[in-house]
Amino acid sequence: MLVEMTELMGRQIYTPDGRLLGEVDNLVVDVEGAKIDGLYVDETSPMLVDDSRPTNVPYRWVSAVNDVVLLKYFPRRVSLKKPAGRAAKDETPAVPAR
Repeated sequence: MLVEMTELMGRQIYTPDGRLLGEVDNLVVDVEGAKIDGLYVDETSPMLVDDSRPTNVPYRWVSAVNDVVLLKYFPRRVSLKKPAGRAAKDETPAVPAR
């Protein structure tokens, strides 16, 4: 069964263990190869992705597409590593008590 790219928009994406990741908001397309490279999810589940950050799911992780998109792989949790040794811009340095 062939699915047109536009039909993927708005479909819910589920991880292999049945957790809802989010909905397909856009597609990442390899124009030269004429294929879908990834599914862009703007609002992800905070249980799966830190701060519900937008995520691009590689299309090679897709197992099946029907009424929903089922993934054959997704990391247990997606998080951003903060660089060590540098304070974030909005953090104020700690002042030792006197």
